[in-house]
Amino acid sequence: MLMPSITNTDPEVAAIIGAEERRLREDVVLIASENYASRAVLDATGSVLTNKYAEGYPGRRYYSGTENVDAVESLAIARAKQIFPGIDHANVQPHSGSQANMAAYFAFLKPGDRVMSLSLDHGGHLTHGSSVSFSGRLYEFVHYTLDEASETLDYDSIERQVKQLRPRMIISGFTAYPRRVDFGRFRGISNEVGAIHIADISHIAGLVVGGAHESPVGLADVVTTTTHKTLRGPRGAVIMSSAANARRIDSAVFPRMQGGPMGHTIAAKAVAFQEASTGAFRDYARRVVVNASRLAESLEAAGLRIVSGGTDNHLLLVDIRGLGMSGSEAESVLRSAGLVANKNQIPFDPLPPTVASGVRLGTSAITSRGMVAKDMDRIVEFIVEALYAHGDSAALSRLRAKVRAFASGFPVPGLDD
Repeated sequence: MLMPSITNTDPEVAAIIGAEERRLREDVVLIASENYASRAVLDATGSVLTNKYAEGYPGRRYYSGTENVDAVESLAIARAKQIFPGIDHANVQPHSGSQANMAAYFAFLKPGDRVMSLSLDHGGHLTHGSSVSFSGRLYEFVHYTLDEASETLDYDSIERQVKQLRPRMIISGFTAYPRRVDFGRFRGISNEVGAIHIADISHIAGLVVGGAHESPVGLADVVTTTTHKTLRGPRGAVIMSSAANARRIDSAVFPRMQGGPMGHTIAAKAVAFQEASTGAFRDYARRVVVNASRLAESLEAAGLRIVSGGTDNHLLLVDIRGLGMSGSEAESVLRSAGLVANKNQIPFDPLPPTVASGVRLGTSAITSRGMVAKDMDRIVEFIVEALYAHGDSAALSRLRAKVRAFASGFPVPGLDD
């Protein structure tokens, strides 16, 4: 237990945190949107900066006594611009990726404006126009889909659709798309109709920073990203833009969308950006992609179908239908064996998202623990054994012990650093 003060003050909460620490050590985390923050990031997140109210921006706060929050926010902004070369302006205040996207929409759209994005069931995001999200309720979203044969983006088809529907805004960036994104092509398509191009790189930001994926900087009018996925920072987000759009973005975040920023989380973002500026992080980003490719190849060799035939980034989608189970059933079976993944719709999925026909796997977290390509083969053995042990609780219990022993051999960032 790393937080003895909580143990003394609130043993119930301490017990829950302790249980989570054990889970992080014993499980193999394959959820593509999860990672491990370093001890330094965790320390900043839990710092005294949480006490300060600081509505506004550095040098322009509503409250006094903000000199230290000003300093850390200015540092976070400078470091964001450093790791994303070519960015003129960065706003580090958004509390989440959803709020970053909300601010981007508020900056350029009026209610009812038309926006085009990838359909949620093909790998888009809730805030990219789902009817259950604010985005789908405030704006008129139209969606492009993947090519049915290749299960990849068909840029020619997207261009034809854009010319026909003429959206005010086009969103590139996805939550379950395993292939590279051609941001330059999206820029060109946007230019055809004078649309704003928003690149939501929440999943691949760490790969972009590490040189393992093309950057949208200079190709998108606005770039949004979370900081807790491949960037390995705290839960939060950043919005980046040209200097010409800085005022629009800042006023959309505050006062239009949120009030006081979280100074402690901004400090943790600054720490994460510093960590991401190193050669070690570039090596990490490269290994994430290598591990994902190896995981896909090994799963395919074991007889499982990989959507689009592979991956170019940190995630992959596995079509579970050939095993006679749904994605939700596979998720449950894997979880009982200590393999933490999530059900996910695959392109043209006949099942609803709560059931789904696929499982999404990612290598960001396991790579943070030091796992390399050969370890992917072992993980595939576990996955296959678990899926074929569906309904055999004794076999899954034995497998759980093997997974626990395997996982415990790798350090957990934030706990062991």
